[in-house]
Amino acid sequence: MFGFHQKYLKIDVESGSFQEVPISTEILRKFIGGVGLGAWILFKESKQGSDSLSPGAPLIFCFSPLVGTPLTTSAKFAVLAKSPLTNRISDALSSSHFAIEGKKTGFDAIVITGRSKTKKVVVIEDGKVTLQDAEDLQGLSAIAASEKLKEKLGVGYQIASIGIAGENQVLFANLSHERRHAGRGGLGAVLGSKNIKAIAVKGSLRIPVAAPAKLVEKARELSAKSFGPATAKYRELGTVSNLLVFNRLSVLPTRNFQEGHFKPIVSQNFQDVETASKVTRHSCAACTIGCEHIYQGKQGKVRIEYESMFALGSLCGIENPDEVAEIVGLCDDFGLDTISTGGTIAFAMECVEKGLLDEPWLRFGDGEAVKKAVTLIAGRKGIGEILSLGSRQAAQLIGQGSIAFAPQVKGLEIPGYEPRGLQTMALGLAVASRGADHNRSGAYEADFSPDSGRLIDDADFARSAADSENRSALIDSLILCKFLRGIFTDFFAESTELLSLVTGWEFNEGELKTAAERVVAIKKLFNIREGWDCSEDTLPERFFTQALETLSGGVRTLSKLTLQNRIKAYYEIRNWDEDGKIGAQELKRLGLDDLFEVVT
Repeated sequence: MFGFHQKYLKIDVESGSFQEVPISTEILRKFIGGVGLGAWILFKESKQGSDSLSPGAPLIFCFSPLVGTPLTTSAKFAVLAKSPLTNRISDALSSSHFAIEGKKTGFDAIVITGRSKTKKVVVIEDGKVTLQDAEDLQGLSAIAASEKLKEKLGVGYQIASIGIAGENQVLFANLSHERRHAGRGGLGAVLGSKNIKAIAVKGSLRIPVAAPAKLVEKARELSAKSFGPATAKYRELGTVSNLLVFNRLSVLPTRNFQEGHFKPIVSQNFQDVETASKVTRHSCAACTIGCEHIYQGKQGKVRIEYESMFALGSLCGIENPDEVAEIVGLCDDFGLDTISTGGTIAFAMECVEKGLLDEPWLRFGDGEAVKKAVTLIAGRKGIGEILSLGSRQAAQLIGQGSIAFAPQVKGLEIPGYEPRGLQTMALGLAVASRGADHNRSGAYEADFSPDSGRLIDDADFARSAADSENRSALIDSLILCKFLRGIFTDFFAESTELLSLVTGWEFNEGELKTAAERVVAIKKLFNIREGWDCSEDTLPERFFTQALETLSGGVRTLSKLTLQNRIKAYYEIRNWDEDGKIGAQELKRLGLDDLFEVVT
């Protein structure tokens, strides 16, 4: 078979046993790979209602048919689990050589279950699995642990690891590989709960493609387009440039979403850091875009992106970009998701400001306080014990109405998009299965589009959000980088061609559109099985009760009723019932009718 190994590897780290589990052609065609296939495996391998940090909870590394091909940005892998932060599905993506080497071990996915009695590393080489002692890696950052493990194992291994936060099961700890992170939802905590420090992969089993010559020709075409204007922003300044743009438009979340612009940025150009401390620009494996901008911080080289700079900068009121870069480096060392870290600390700062939390040192604008809070969170010490649970659970413990301004949806902290100013994105954030999410829903594109004025009624907003979610679902299943999306003229048609060249299957555009809807649906089904109801599809009360002032002196508001009506329209477009549940007829259309009894 072209493009797939047709099996996944299931490892029980408690017993040390492992088995190969076949995957039918029908399943591969339905779910493709990456997030889609990973969601199907997660549904199959996890038990309803199980604790996300229990031994039986699976952690899944999933590859795609495009991995290992010459297609630009195809060297990516998905990591999935039930999130300890949200108790809903978590699917994160990361890039680089782990994906290529992982697929070469002979599997389309790797599933980790159980809990080792002692600290271990999982080593996989061409289908052979060993568990090796990891006591000497404890307390190290993911980067340091990977370097030390490579010295021990020898040449050719690629390693995904956790830092101290993952070892301590901080609920928003991440998994890291080559300074790239599977960041959101606490996947590092899931690995840490299994007493596993790292996964090392090495392989030699390459999968052939159906039309190698035509695929190389197509790869050259995509690579040439990736050097064009659609990706220039990512090459030249990176996503950090969003800080200035979003601030000018008053959609830059500031001081825990109390404001939409950060006044210091008006006088202090955040691009100064570009010339002051930039070391180099770097590309992921098999990528021609080169979006990664590396800076020299006090703790070494740091990768800087908009989401990190917003979450640990304007959201916490920190003005100095070099200080923010230092805090980003600290999060990387500990293995913390920067968005959830910044969101939770900013929430705690507002609690202190309102007299709800007795930590007078934790104030907006104090960089040293943020560094201290990050350290306490990673070690789960002092106030860090509460904050390590994320803003939703922290609010539940603090009480006093603080849940109204905890910046989260379904427990996942909100990324750097102001919902009152970007109202299509507000809908996307509310309905996303992973929680507040800018990667599983690119609905902000509609808000920034010159055609945004054409979004008139609730159905327009709903259709735009659903279409964006469908595109993301397909991109994340293929897997390709979302920074590549602008180079496609007709994404579904061109994706059909790419997949056909790799697998030899005769796809049509309609089949891929249905596959994308199926991926959205199975993630939703997982959440329904785990207790989801439509009351979770909303935003914090702050966004409905507090107006947002703009730099020009205007005011923006978001009506709760308006959002609820758009959510109902979204359900209708998805062919879900008015409570957001998926009925038997729609499940049959999507080929998911075998799961109906499981979730009803």
